Amino acid sequence: MSERIRLGHGGGGTLMQALIDREFRRLYADPKQLLQDAACLDLPHGRLAFTTDSYVVQPLVFEGGDIGRLAVCGTANDLAMVGARPRHLSLGLILEEGLELALLRRLVTSIAASARECGVTIVTGDTKVVERGKGDGIFVNTSGIGLLESPQPIGPAAIRSGDKLLVSGDLGRHGVAILAARHGLDLQPPLASDCAPLWPLVQRLLAAGVRLHALRDLTRGGLASALQELSTAANLELQVEESAIPVLPAVARCCDLLGFEPLHLANEGRCLLVVPAADRQAALALLEPLGGAWIGAVGGPGQRVLLRTPFGSERLLVPLSGELLPRIC
Repeated sequence: MSERIRLGHGGGGTLMQALIDREFRRLYADPKQLLQDAACLDLPHGRLAFTTDSYVVQPLVFEGGDIGRLAVCGTANDLAMVGARPRHLSLGLILEEGLELALLRRLVTSIAASARECGVTIVTGDTKVVERGKGDGIFVNTSGIGLLESPQPIGPAAIRSGDKLLVSGDLGRHGVAILAARHGLDLQPPLASDCAPLWPLVQRLLAAGVRLHALRDLTRGGLASALQELSTAANLELQVEESAIPVLPAVARCCDLLGFEPLHLANEGRCLLVVPAADRQAALALLEPLGGAWIGAVGGPGQRVLLRTPFGSERLLVPLSGELLPRIC
């Protein structure tokens, strides 16, 4: 084993086996699973959720997280958004020749810690190595399986006129953290990404009897895209109070300086919730200690998002046509 990744580490021979044994075996709850081509899972009877995602964020390490934590939390959060308890993950790594093993070890340690935090086990995976200059260090693919615990389906079809809109915390921190790390912005104090698992919150909401009509994690495109997606899918107008949306002063200042809109910035530990009006207070009791807030309501038929400004006027909130910050997850 050298101290850098070589093409031979992806060739299926002894170098690859040594890499797996020394760097990845500790991720697996049952190391014998490394000897098979697929994971055989002993799951309780119940409804399952399955998701997959790939992560290409640059830089690989940023304030508050890294590509490993992002991959585990991001996939677990996709399961949580349909009311599923995350249980098992696959882990696919594409490594670039020349990647320092010290950095790889740091990322593997982060993956292991994040998996424990999310309550998931990594049960299968794959590793490939590409030539120098062809992989930008490391790309990560994760797939996840979860057990559905919501008594009712969660999704746009359940949204009704009069429902309330809430967010689980302040918005825009992940986008600003990536921007600062990528361009060397010396923010003081440093602004950390909000990257975190969302299932613990969803679990508490379900245990409290809050009826979750819809959930959406606010990743690429931020709150603006999530609202428009739900409005279009439910064919209902969403009405949002701009002054109620929680944004940290540091994020707001950075956006003012650079001409960004916080509602378009990515988040990796925040979600949009749609609940019946009767459940608003019960949901807020759990959200407000985390910085969450009520931000609006569901109106009548229509496929638009209306943003009421602090001046009392209204404007349409539309998602961007492209990506404000590429490669943020």
